[in-house]
Amino acid sequence: MVVELWETVKETITAYTGLSPAAFFTVLALAFAVYQVVSGFFVSPGEHRPRSTEDYPQPEPLPPPVQLGEITEEELKQYDGSDSKKPLLMAIKGQIYDVSQSRMFYGPGGPYALFAGKDASRALAKMSFEETDLTGDISGLGPFELDALQDWEYKFMSKYVKVGTIQKNDGDGKESAEPSTNTVEEASAEVAHGETSRSIEEKTEETAEKKDVANGDAAKED
Repeated sequence: MVVELWETVKETITAYTGLSPAAFFTVLALAFAVYQVVSGFFVSPGEHRPRSTEDYPQPEPLPPPVQLGEITEEELKQYDGSDSKKPLLMAIKGQIYDVSQSRMFYGPGGPYALFAGKDASRALAKMSFEETDLTGDISGLGPFELDALQDWEYKFMSKYVKVGTIQKNDGDGKESAEPSTNTVEEASAEVAHGETSRSIEEKTEETAEKKDVANGDAAKED
């Protein structure tokens, strides 16, 4: 196929120029060299100077990562890249990382933009882009998915700066998990009241018994 094409080109060159292919390409090369030499006389030296890095706009340096400590998932949503003045954050397994240096991937318009401002552990483990998987809940994942998540975590630990953790929610909260002080005090009061009532009843019975014995002794003496 290539040989046939080359033969066709040679025949076309010979038919239209009257030159052999070798002579035609030689003339073409000389014409190009002459053009380069002649054009050099009409162009200032400054225009031939290659552009240095100073001629290109330099991106603004990223601010240093700010440690946030422990924040809620709702607070983390504020760092999804919608506000360019705030850092771009993302969490894996409850650990929050500053991914501002990879804004082209995790920022608005990037392929992983929906992961920003969230704990996307489940989505990364499953390589899913479903809204239902944008959560830090990794229960029910298989061993291969957990291995994939571990690889992502190692990547983030080595490339990005950890700036905080997601505040854990105990579900019912500590107040419901632990008895309140008022409840304990009320229970103690009830116990004390019960013991007091029993003590009064016992004393009343003892007094009644003593009166009966005294009346009996008095009857005997009569």
